[in-house]
Amino acid sequence: MIKLVRIVLTTDETLTSDYREVPLLDFLSCAPVEKVPNFIYSFLETQLPHENGLLIEAPYALRKVEAALLSHGFRREEIVVAHPRYVEKFIDEKTTIVGISTMDPMGLGPVSLMFTDGGRLTSYTKLKFLRLVDKLKLLRKKYGFKLVVGGQGSWQLLQFVEDLDIDHLVIGETEHVIGELFRDIESGRLDRVVRIRSFPSIGEIPSIVGPTYKGMVEVMRGCGRNCAFCSPNLRRARYYPIEKILEEVRVNVRAGIRRAWIHSEDIFLYKLEDHRSFYPNTDEVVRLFETIDTTYRLPHMNPTHSSISPVVADPTLLPRLSRILKAGPDKWVGIQPGLETASSALIRKYMENKPKPFSPEEWPRVVIEGTYMFNSNYWFPAYTAIVGLPGETDEDAMETARLIVTMEKILEDRLGKRARFIVAPLAFTSMDVLKSGSFDPEEHVTEGRFLLIYHAWRHIAKEVQNSLLNVMPKSFANMFIFYPLSRLGSWIILKCIRDWGIKKGFDPDKPVKPLELTITLPSTQRAS
Repeated sequence: MIKLVRIVLTTDETLTSDYREVPLLDFLSCAPVEKVPNFIYSFLETQLPHENGLLIEAPYALRKVEAALLSHGFRREEIVVAHPRYVEKFIDEKTTIVGISTMDPMGLGPVSLMFTDGGRLTSYTKLKFLRLVDKLKLLRKKYGFKLVVGGQGSWQLLQFVEDLDIDHLVIGETEHVIGELFRDIESGRLDRVVRIRSFPSIGEIPSIVGPTYKGMVEVMRGCGRNCAFCSPNLRRARYYPIEKILEEVRVNVRAGIRRAWIHSEDIFLYKLEDHRSFYPNTDEVVRLFETIDTTYRLPHMNPTHSSISPVVADPTLLPRLSRILKAGPDKWVGIQPGLETASSALIRKYMENKPKPFSPEEWPRVVIEGTYMFNSNYWFPAYTAIVGLPGETDEDAMETARLIVTMEKILEDRLGKRARFIVAPLAFTSMDVLKSGSFDPEEHVTEGRFLLIYHAWRHIAKEVQNSLLNVMPKSFANMFIFYPLSRLGSWIILKCIRDWGIKKGFDPDKPVKPLELTITLPSTQRAS
């Protein structure tokens, strides 16, 4: 029997897909609907399971909102976390709020802007979000609830909130104020746009009470490196104690989820003590994974995001973690670090703390040495590079293209085999942080930026061809349908980029000279 409730929490369908559990395939949601046929997208975006419309595993953000409401006095029977395809089953006159958690609702994120020609095309994230909003607005006419939107992508809706007829847009962390916030929404006492400028302490962030997609658990909030372009750096760094992390892992394990995705803005900054040089607190990082491993003996445990410098600053860090994670030739650990740029000028201007404990001038060497350390310990880094930072010169972009070419050459020589990494070129997006226009690939492309994008995708195509089978589940559909499609698709994308560059007057075959760098094995001495 379907229960009708006071508060319904949901999200759009791009965030309730497991994308066949293929690493990085969730970025398919950023693809343009005009270029990727719906039948291909539908084949690849397999949806999370549900029970009568209730999500069995839910995105972590929804589980945090659910837990916060319960900690603020709302009763369990008053709240549901619903699959977006079946959300109408839980709504009637008793429903006061339907809340949508967002990530990239208008396709203005860095990946979507790059894939959709600066927003001229429509990403699947935008299509699915707008369809959900349209469905809920029809239900609101009948039942009169408040439509509330929040989450990491809520900044994208500031200029669209009235046109979309959203009752309330919430921007910021809410765990410490959500009870008062929702009750004020119910009573009609809040403005349309609500900015939460304070941050909850770790003690005010409740632990999840329902299982999460991929067994995801959070271990810290914020980062602390204070990169000017990055919205998470607006959040003060806070670290969960291990007991709190184990409590969340336990929720997933009890639901039969035998894996844990360890989420953070930068896992190597967990319990950082050296805020001047950012030398990692290696013992605490290792203790975190060791404790989870010894407590639950999960067959799969993986961090989400990291930086590069700590693995070079302390060469013992990755070997110690790799032993715990059982990394090896047949089990690589995926990680998403930010490479961003090879330009020391841009590093110094926007992200001076990113290379620490090294200098901005040392950054290209740190990236190469870090990739060597990752690969030597069976870690596969999926780097991001930002295209179009404010003030970026053509030479700045060319430096990053040269770094990619240099990584391919030097690392292959050093490792004795092909290096494993990708660099995903992302369009600069202000994200309500830097008050500057976003990068438009059509209007703002230069030769250096084109060559950066082209060489990044050239390497991605190589990795899809050579490495994808090693990191994807070995199902019949994946091996004999998805893998050939992926190989074909990556080369089609590369050809489209190549043709686009030629149309703009650039030569994709122009030699890109490797950087002249002195590369040495990482020192075991602490950098000053």
